[in-house]
Amino acid sequence: MFKRIAAALAALMLLSSCSILKNVASNATSMGANTGSGLAAIYNVLKATGGIDLSNLTNIINIGKILTGAGSLSGATNDFTNDFVSGLIKGSANLVNSSNISSVITGLQSLANIDTSALTAAAAAAAAGQATQVSASNEGVAATVNVLKSIMNSLQ
Repeated sequence: MFKRIAAALAALMLLSSCSILKNVASNATSMGANTGSGLAAIYNVLKATGGIDLSNLTNIINIGKILTGAGSLSGATNDFTNDFVSGLIKGSANLVNSSNISSVITGLQSLANIDTSALTAAAAAAAAGQATQVSASNEGVAATVNVLKSIMNSLQ
């Protein structure tokens, strides 16, 4: 009797862990896709205008997507990163690809060393439909924009 209960518990734990792993992979892929779509949108803005208009709420929201994805890479496992990369490529419509993925991931990871709180707060406000203002003279904002431009240069 005890062996059957133990076997049932082991099977339940195995099914749960597989489900958890599947959810983590799905979340990593989704996070990567969201980040990729943000990168593609900012890339298109930079290509069209030569800069990032920080008064444009859509730009702020897309930067927020990128920063959220970048934050998820901090301390990420190899499996999470691999799933994230898969989503990143798809979400960017292959703008991010095997020839530039290393530069993009390095750029995203470098955002972890920057105070991006002004941009993330503005992105959250913009996503909620609230008016927001971001100062390009803010040190963290300027550093973030520079890293984003560097990432965009690797996409060309």
